[in-house]
Amino acid sequence: MNKNPNEPKLLDHEADGIKELDNNLPRWWVWMFYLCILYAAGYLGYYHVFNMGDLQAAEYAKESALGEKIKAEAIGKFESGLATLTPSKELAVLSEGQATYTTLCAPCHRPDGGGLVGPNLCDDYWIHGTNYVDILKTIINGVPEKGMLTWRGVLKPNEIQAVASYIHTFRGTTPPNPKPREDQAGPEKPNIFE
Repeated sequence: MNKNPNEPKLLDHEADGIKELDNNLPRWWVWMFYLCILYAAGYLGYYHVFNMGDLQAAEYAKESALGEKIKAEAIGKFESGLATLTPSKELAVLSEGQATYTTLCAPCHRPDGGGLVGPNLCDDYWIHGTNYVDILKTIINGVPEKGMLTWRGVLKPNEIQAVASYIHTFRGTTPPNPKPREDQAGPEKPNIFE
């Protein structure tokens, strides 16, 4: 190492013409480094050695259970007041319902409600009920035996009401090439994969 105070603090070795300086780190950086080590030791002791705090998985499980409880209470409150609900006529609600329908329902019922895998939503024959409350119940509970998902816990109550209001507007419309009514459809084709 160079002992002359007027020259840079160069180490005695070099590689490919590059000389290394021997400068001390700033004191604030050294103290931050020591504080990080102390924090890591405290963290390790608090969470892993003495188990005084919840790890991320346990914290997530608690938050998830709380969220499920809140969703269950909201949908329970919504379901208890179903009989008093009527379809909304507000354009904002119908627009929200249309967006939800287009994303989640149209793949089975077609964008115009004429029916694909799912039934025709435009005719007057509905096997799960024809009034607005029946539409809400069908959306909430689904029809698992026919392949319709249960939307309870997936959609919020206001989203369910919006999509049901939008579906209610299909009644009496005549889409091109609709699926036949459920009571007039031919026998189901056997599943060759069973």
